[in-house]
Amino acid sequence: MGALIARLPKVELHLHIEGTLEPEQLFAFAKRNGVALSHPGVEALRAAYDFHNLQSFLDLYYQGTAVLQTELDFYELTMAYLERIAAQNVVHTEIFFDPQSHTDRGIPFATVIDGITRALAEGEQRLGVSSKLILCFLRHLDEDAAFATLKQAEPYLDRIAAVGLDSSEVGHPPSKFERVFAAARGHGLLTVAHAGEEGPPEYIWEALDLLKVSRIDHGVRCVEDAKLVARLAEERMPLTVCPLSNTRLCVFPDMRAHTLKQILDLGLKATINSDDPAYFGGYMTENFTAVQQAFGFGPEELLTLSLNSVEASFLDAPAKARIAESMLAAAAA
Repeated sequence: MGALIARLPKVELHLHIEGTLEPEQLFAFAKRNGVALSHPGVEALRAAYDFHNLQSFLDLYYQGTAVLQTELDFYELTMAYLERIAAQNVVHTEIFFDPQSHTDRGIPFATVIDGITRALAEGEQRLGVSSKLILCFLRHLDEDAAFATLKQAEPYLDRIAAVGLDSSEVGHPPSKFERVFAAARGHGLLTVAHAGEEGPPEYIWEALDLLKVSRIDHGVRCVEDAKLVARLAEERMPLTVCPLSNTRLCVFPDMRAHTLKQILDLGLKATINSDDPAYFGGYMTENFTAVQQAFGFGPEELLTLSLNSVEASFLDAPAKARIAESMLAAAAA
């Protein structure tokens, strides 16, 4: 199974680019930009990645973004991620970025998106990794702040495929952002949203009905609501599951307690993703390996998870067909 996981072409749909900031790179950027850090070194920082919930992670995550200040920083951050995933046979990625966590520090929107998209273009040309970019609104801020960010994004909409919703979930339901998501759809953007990670199944209903999402990010608590499960199955609504993230943030006590197998058994369209891999201990290969070992998945399940990701992606039909064919060939080998 390890050899199959290695050779399978992979598609990632739930990845926060700021969450790929490895400790070594974080310290290098801090030194270059004169940013003081609260941890004395790489090992001390890595040891702090002992999270007990989503908020304990976010507190450290937002501290880390302080070292990202120049277009070069965002370019190098993104390029390093692309090089890592290319080595794991990831052929397409759809990445989130959080402009508000930078513009609120005085970093121009253009600095952020120019650095990221320059790397994405180079990654496709040099590494063969295609990509889409998703702008996420921070849900712990208000909708007016999200509208201001959407306004800042208007000159760059040709580089953005969709908008999403992330950050602290509990107490910040999708309904809080109904109007700004409608405005984003008016600009021709697709929509996705984090829902049903720490938040209840009701948040998934709101994401579907009010935000009109094309995918549910996480969604692992959907199994608590039988009617919701039936709807997700009927609509073939993709769930971008992040296994190592869910266990590191104590959504589940360990991988065997994860609902992924139940989700697949219920006929739902689950996909595998790494979320914030620098903080959670693994990129795509490590996430696939973790669930394979926990649930004893064989070639059929691994291929299903992979094909689900292609089907759920924002690629056009010919590109989806090419990647799906390569996955089938890898599995047959």
